[in-house]
Amino acid sequence: MRMSQKPKPSHGLAACPGCAEPLDSGDRFCGACGYDLSAVPAAEAGPDRPTVAIGTPVTWPDAPPREPGSLSTMTQHPGDLPGTDSGGRDLPTTEIRTDGPTPPEPVPASGSASASAASGGDFELAAPDPRAAVRVDQAPAAEAVPAPAPEAAPAAVLCVACRAGRVDTDGYCENCGHAQPRERDHMERELAGVAAVSDRGLRHHRNEDAFAVSSTTLPDGSPATLAIVCDGVSSATRPDEASAAAAEAAGASLLAALPRGTHPQQAMHEAIVAAAEAVNSLAEEPGQDGAEHDPHRHRNAPACTIVGSVVASGLLVVGWVGDSRAYWVPDDRSTPPARLTEDDSWAAQMVAAGLMNEAEAYADERAHAITGWLGADSYELDPHTAAFKPDRSGVVVVCTDGLWNYAEAAEDMARVVPADAADRPLGAAQVLVGHALDGGGHDNITVALVPFTAAPRGAGSA
Repeated sequence: MRMSQKPKPSHGLAACPGCAEPLDSGDRFCGACGYDLSAVPAAEAGPDRPTVAIGTPVTWPDAPPREPGSLSTMTQHPGDLPGTDSGGRDLPTTEIRTDGPTPPEPVPASGSASASAASGGDFELAAPDPRAAVRVDQAPAAEAVPAPAPEAAPAAVLCVACRAGRVDTDGYCENCGHAQPRERDHMERELAGVAAVSDRGLRHHRNEDAFAVSSTTLPDGSPATLAIVCDGVSSATRPDEASAAAAEAAGASLLAALPRGTHPQQAMHEAIVAAAEAVNSLAEEPGQDGAEHDPHRHRNAPACTIVGSVVASGLLVVGWVGDSRAYWVPDDRSTPPARLTEDDSWAAQMVAAGLMNEAEAYADERAHAITGWLGADSYELDPHTAAFKPDRSGVVVVCTDGLWNYAEAAEDMARVVPADAADRPLGAAQVLVGHALDGGGHDNITVALVPFTAAPRGAGSA
């Protein structure tokens, strides 16, 4: 069972007749393929597999007793992974996997990102190629381009798809109906020691992922880097706002807690709680379409998943709720990589209960139905956290299922992460997003890379 379906839009179509892209109320054209929705009867929606949440409560075992504020966390070498969760419980050893489910059918050699979209009858205008993208940082205020003189008429904006039609104020071409690229369609950011890239993908008409990356200083003067990645639940209302609010709140919480000397694992737990509160508050705010004031319409509260990582003082800390993941990829590829998180999902639940093997569970259409998320209509919040102390250098890959769907097992992820990822995290993140686009780009894609540098052998701990 999934979260309640979206209400039927005012135009009577739940999905585009041409490409099966989900539609929003008030759409005049399909944002993916440009279909004129006013002249076509409703059609059956094609299969799609966005991140969704199931509505059936999941029976989890009672947590063992734990002293308030306790961080009964052991530190391990990579071979000792996975570590413990926020309740002090050992994570199942099956989570560290070098084998994966049955690999997907190979993509034809000619199937580039844009060709994959076109062959499926989807939006033929490909998302920006991250491997060739030009990152544009926000200009300082002093260098801002001055606003045009009041008497100057604004120049007409031409459609990037047909190159002929004028773009209306709603962001759609008046000639072909294509939605124009928006700021969140492709985002990149790089700081010292961390980088992230997010892309709309080739099937969705907007990017419902969000991220936050930053760095700070601990009380002893040592550096700390952090990355938060959130994936909006597509079956909920305003998923893009939910992911953005969660990422911003979690990042701000970590930046406030770490310089005060809060243990990184406790800081991660508090950050997830802060993110949940930020998403919950969205349920109390009216949406832009005013649907919350209509008593005849039911809409799920804004919701998203979250995963984050903090690297500080030789520790690698991860935290998550949902099915967004973190992977450990050592610089020395002769040593094994590892998956550091366990999904809150239907597939993971089936595997843990012994009802299916991993290949069967992840091949099921219900595999990506999540059993844990941030949102006002979620069940009791249960943030998962774990701390590790690797004895070698590597990189932490923090990502949504838009990436790991194309590199599910730890070894698969290690194969697609560039060898120089620790030295060039932004370039490596661009390559990973490109890998997902070449694989079909069926979902939004977001990945953050956090390099981890191990202390030299024999060096004392900070």
